[in-house]
Amino acid sequence: MRIFDPHIHMTSRTTDDYQAMYDAGVRALVEPAFWLGQPRTSPESFRDYFDALLGWEPFRAAQYGIAHRCTVALNPKEANDPRCTPVLDLLPRYLLKDNVVAVGEIGYDSMTPAEDAALTAQLQLAADHGLPAMVHTPHRDKLSGLRRTLDVVRESALDVERVLIDHLNETTVKEAKASGAWLGFSIYPDTKMDEERMVAVLTEYGPEKVLVNSAADWGKSDPLKTRAVGDALLAAGFDEDTVDQVLWRNPVAFYGLSGRLGDLTVPAPTGPAEHEGNSIQRGAPRTAGE
Repeated sequence: MRIFDPHIHMTSRTTDDYQAMYDAGVRALVEPAFWLGQPRTSPESFRDYFDALLGWEPFRAAQYGIAHRCTVALNPKEANDPRCTPVLDLLPRYLLKDNVVAVGEIGYDSMTPAEDAALTAQLQLAADHGLPAMVHTPHRDKLSGLRRTLDVVRESALDVERVLIDHLNETTVKEAKASGAWLGFSIYPDTKMDEERMVAVLTEYGPEKVLVNSAADWGKSDPLKTRAVGDALLAAGFDEDTVDQVLWRNPVAFYGLSGRLGDLTVPAPTGPAEHEGNSIQRGAPRTAGE
């Protein structure tokens, strides 16, 4: 089973996670820019963060045989902080980078006027740079959030068919599918969707334009949930081709809209390697008897 996790925050994960993901079949991923868990106080912290998404994280992933791509944006939560809004002026520099395959995460957290403005501006940036957009729907009042999101998308210069609406569930999938957008589902241990619910959604609505992700981050989450969905689909009677469509071909098709996805084959590491003077290995290897 080959897996492309289209939404996972590896900055928050360990190298053990990379190894476990590879062993489970993950061969590619997209890491969206997101909220780090506490407020950032200036655009400069975003600059360093974006640089890490384009440098250190792809290096780490490659050591474990996984292709790493990213999306960049001012995320919805921090769009409400005036100290962070100048990031909108910084984004064009990063949206030109080869490994940036979408604008994201954008969208809504609390559905404020500041979030409206940031979403509108970043949809325009996506259109200007020929990129698709990954849109975060709010964790509360989800149906209203979806409808507000779709209204803004329809008023923008970006075609709805170049938009991934993420964090969907049973209350939002019908209207999201009718819109023509791509459909994203996050699978979590205790919140959001789980494997069984995902099987039920795919049984009712089919696999077309559906992306399944772990959205694993610094909270209680599981980077192997994509594999769990694949196993659950097979156990429910879905064939291997459908599982491959959902877990590989659909994310490739969506992010391929950027024209930048490139070859997702990662050569095996050939020996000691460093990024900016740093290797993953900390200290010298132990020898026999140590």
